[in-house]
Amino acid sequence: METGNDVELVRSFFKRDIAQVSKPGRYLGIEVNARRRPLTARGCNCVLVYPDVYEIGMSHLGLAILYEEINEREDCMADRAYLPWVDMQELMQRKGIPLFGLESRVPLNRFDVVGITLQHELTLANVLRILSLAGIPLRAADRGSRDPLVVGGGPGAYNPEPVAEFFDLLVLGEGEEVVHELLDAVREWKDMEKGDRPGFLRRCASIPGVYVPSLYRVHYRPDGTISGIEPLEGAPMPVRKRVVSDLDRVTRPRRPLVPLVESVHDRCSLEIFRGCTRGCRFCQAGMVYRPVRERSEDVLYAWGREMISATGCDELSLSSLSSADYSRIISLAERLSRDLERERVAVSLPSLRTDSFSVELASKVGRIRKTGLTLAPEAASPRLRSVINKEVTDEDLLEAVSAAYREGWRKMKLYFMVGLPGEEEEDVEAICSLVRRIMREGDSGRPPRGLRLSVSVSTFVPKPHTPFQWVGQLSLPETARRHFILKEGLRIRGVTWKWHTREMSYLEGILARGDRRLGPVVEAAAREGCLDNWSEFFSWERWRRAMEERGLDPTWYVERERGEEEVFPWDHLSAGVDRSFLWEEYQKAQRGEATEDCRYGDCLGCGVCDGKEVSGRLAGGGS
Repeated sequence: METGNDVELVRSFFKRDIAQVSKPGRYLGIEVNARRRPLTARGCNCVLVYPDVYEIGMSHLGLAILYEEINEREDCMADRAYLPWVDMQELMQRKGIPLFGLESRVPLNRFDVVGITLQHELTLANVLRILSLAGIPLRAADRGSRDPLVVGGGPGAYNPEPVAEFFDLLVLGEGEEVVHELLDAVREWKDMEKGDRPGFLRRCASIPGVYVPSLYRVHYRPDGTISGIEPLEGAPMPVRKRVVSDLDRVTRPRRPLVPLVESVHDRCSLEIFRGCTRGCRFCQAGMVYRPVRERSEDVLYAWGREMISATGCDELSLSSLSSADYSRIISLAERLSRDLERERVAVSLPSLRTDSFSVELASKVGRIRKTGLTLAPEAASPRLRSVINKEVTDEDLLEAVSAAYREGWRKMKLYFMVGLPGEEEEDVEAICSLVRRIMREGDSGRPPRGLRLSVSVSTFVPKPHTPFQWVGQLSLPETARRHFILKEGLRIRGVTWKWHTREMSYLEGILARGDRRLGPVVEAAAREGCLDNWSEFFSWERWRRAMEERGLDPTWYVERERGEEEVFPWDHLSAGVDRSFLWEEYQKAQRGEATEDCRYGDCLGCGVCDGKEVSGRLAGGGS
């Protein structure tokens, strides 16, 4: 493929200027296992973008999977890009350097597809900053035949409405299969010289799991609520997520990239299964990643050994939403830890239940070193745990901490939330009482000497496609009051506590359940800054001002309760779980009633499967 002046500009920038920025290794693209494939004139050229800095993006499993899926094709290639750190952004703008793919060093605007994952609401401004740095028109409606397709995915695709007008299309659900259908479509379009872009997007909308925002019109009432969402030109209603029914057929990445700069999760991740049916009512992942599908033990064992051999990593993480729920977890964990012990490779379990079984399991695989232990009771009072369907008792937690203490852990983390539906002041005080009880008596009546607890407290944010999508979020003053209770009550020797910035959680709540009217707000905020999930760059004032200038009230988006029949901005996007099931779960939460895990009981009729297998309408995208 021909190189242009912009490509030469990037290459000369590396020769002269790259040493001026902090951590140049973020931008070199020469990692172990990097593919470094040239762009092709006839095939499909993709660049996969994580809208945050290298250290975070390199730990993301989803992009690693798609990177290998695409690069295994002879007719396609995939490069990578991340949001540059602020010093690099400033230098690039000063020198007129467009954002480029790390391996090819070709500007993003020369690729056929720019794929951006939406992992967290506080990265939405980063998405616009990336498009701006790349010289790509921000709005899909302004792009022509020479501009790349901007494609979104990830959990944020289940409500992308605040940034919908900036994407040509988005993919709902799992990407291993649908990515190839999209690549085939783009290749054919490219053979036709990329003519009739709107027609091509209409064709993409017929691919199951693909959402084209321009094919839907949103109608509003005078009070700001949505009166209806209208599909145009035969667009599907709703768009249904894609699900891979047989995970043994999709085992990537096999040769993960080895970061040049230490990443947030500096280890190999072995995804043992997908989905979770424990039914925590606050948990979006537990709803949208249903149903549960496991990989076979032999496949996982061989895959894990292959990744360690290909990377030289000293830790293999058995990852899932709740790793201890894997049906063969003891056999798999012991088999891997025993065999990898000779190579001084640790096996870790990053997501554990709050019980002694999980702790004992973690201890069995922790023969090389103890990689850290985190328990997440979420709430400290039995009443509130019933509300959120978190069936764990104080005794379970005390047993788990004591078991960990006996096995040699002296530092542990506990995760709690404030602002859960129905929370009272005594529920917040119960966090302090429970932590105090752990530090003073354990489960044996004796203080666990030398124990250090890190208590992390986040503010509950109601998320789409969950039973709590109807509830209001805590106001900023009420959040501050709860934080003060914790600040005073957790003055306990051996205990440190951290909390998520109140205003950041509030903004997260706005964007999580936001609609298309927030698009100009995101654009205005992005012009003034980005990296909102980094506290040193976050500015609530910037966002508040952007909303007020456009006549939008932050409290309307965050604090109000929604009625049963209110049309949500995401009602045309299906995560598979029926709205009626979510509403019934909300009613059960108000009554404090539990819902059992359907893996160990009867089918609950949530809608995502028929009780035996993934339903055809999800796997194949039919009606």
